[in-house]
Formats: sequence, structure tokens, C-alpha cells
Amino acid sequence: MIKKILIPTDGSDYSRTALEYGIYIAKRLDAQLTGLHVIDIKIVQGPLFSDIAFYSGLPAYYEFLPRIEEALDKRADKILENFEEYCRKSGVVPEIRKVRGIIDEVIIDESENADWTLLAQRGEHFHLSKGGLLGSTAEAVVRKSKKPVLITPMKFTEIESMGLAYDGSAPAENALKIAAELSAATRWPLSVIIITEDQNIASKLVGRIESFTEQYEIDCGTVVLKGREDREILKYIQEGSVELMIMGAFGRGRVKELLLGSTTSYVIRKSTIPVLLTR
Repeated sequence: MIKKILIPTDGSDYSRTALEYGIYIAKRLDAQLTGLHVIDIKIVQGPLFSDIAFYSGLPAYYEFLPRIEEALDKRADKILENFEEYCRKSGVVPEIRKVRGIIDEVIIDESENADWTLLAQRGEHFHLSKGGLLGSTAEAVVRKSKKPVLITPMKFTEIESMGLAYDGSAPAENALKIAAELSAATRWPLSVIIITEDQNIASKLVGRIESFTEQYEIDCGTVVLKGREDREILKYIQEGSVELMIMGAFGRGRVKELLLGSTTSYVIRKSTIPVLLTR
């Protein structure tokens, strides 16, 4: 089951909520938390600073570079100090990691040593990215990570039940397995959501779900809905039916999703509850 949880943190309010969820889940599963802060090398090696130095002809920029790096390093230490203090006050002893690099690449590399990554829906610079999440660190990690990623919202709410968006795809099958194991470990009731206009498809998917979950002693039910997947999933979330949603990061039309946006992107942008994504 889940033994190691990675929580990237940038000191923002959103990342504090991710930490709250991390502590909450770690206590339920007796898992180890690791706090990660990435010092973004693009801040000091990006084109903006290089262009300023080149066109101004001021070599003094390079004299300030060590000071910039020192300031970023001290800020990282303070963020991780606050992370560790918050954990310890909650009765959890975390591990701490400080790494220099490109943020999403470092998170993906570090996630290889964890079972889950908990990542805030938005970070400290979310307002600089048009559309919020799309194209940001969170979505880059979701698309590239081989491990499950839990995207957390702005506010923390205790988890008492969970939903699973299921379409029979390979990622959905993986999500079903994780959901069943999580339900068995936490005793959170599981509602499996199937969205289709075709009753024959719905019946087949319900049968697959029932067959798979027989091996688990869990409270599991299915709900069949009609309409657009993204809107129906979000509507189900907004109705307050569950406090955690699980879904495959990609459905059947993966190529289309990569080019045009996806149900995954829409849901994690808009969701007011944590969304656990699997490949």
C-alpha cells in the first residue's frame, strides 16, 4: 500500500493545504512524508537575466548572482523549516529534501522514491499562467509522472468518502485497483461513476467493477450518469457527494486529449476536492 508520500512545497497557502492532506493521509495509512523544495535554476539562469546582462553591458550582474542564489537558498531553508515544524506539531516526523533544478523535472525524479506525490493545485506563481493550472508545474507532473499524483485544492476538508471515474481504460483499471485498496485500508466508502449514454456499455463496466471488487471487503456502489464526462464528474464533485476523486490521468482518447485539453485538465482545474490521478 502507500508507504512514502512526496510533498513538493513552495511556501504558498495552496502548498500548506497539500501538507494538511499529506499529514491526514499519512496518519491513516502510517506512511512516511517527505517535504521537497526545489530551488528553480531558471530564476538565475533564465533568458531575462542573460539578456539584461548582455544588452546593458554590466558585468556587475554576475557579481550579484551569488547573492541571489544565497537568498534563494535561505528562503528554501525557511520554507522547509516551517514544513517540518508543522508536521511535528501534528505528530508526524517528516524527511526533508532541498534540490536545485527545473521544478517539474526534479519532482518527477524525486517521485521515483515515493508511492504518491501530493501537489498543490496552484503554486505561488499561478496568477502568472493564463488559465491557471494548464501548462504549470502541476499539469507537467501529472502528464510525466509514472506514479499516482494527488492534486489538492485551496481548502482542506476531511475525507469521509471517495469517488472513482471509471471508463474501462487502462488508467481507469489502475485507478480502480488503487481505489479499492485505499477503501479497504481507510474504510472510506467508494462510489464508482460511469458516464455513458449506452446502457450495454454501462452494464459491462458495472460487471467488471463488481467482479474486481469482490476480493475486497469494502463499501462500494456504482452510479451511471449521462452527459459530457468532464462536466458530469465536476457536477458530482460540486454536489458534495465525495471528498476525494480518483481517476485515470488519460482516458481512451489520449492523443486527442494531449492536443486539445482533456477531462483530466478540466477536472483538476475546477475541483474543490483532492483528485488522485493515475496512469
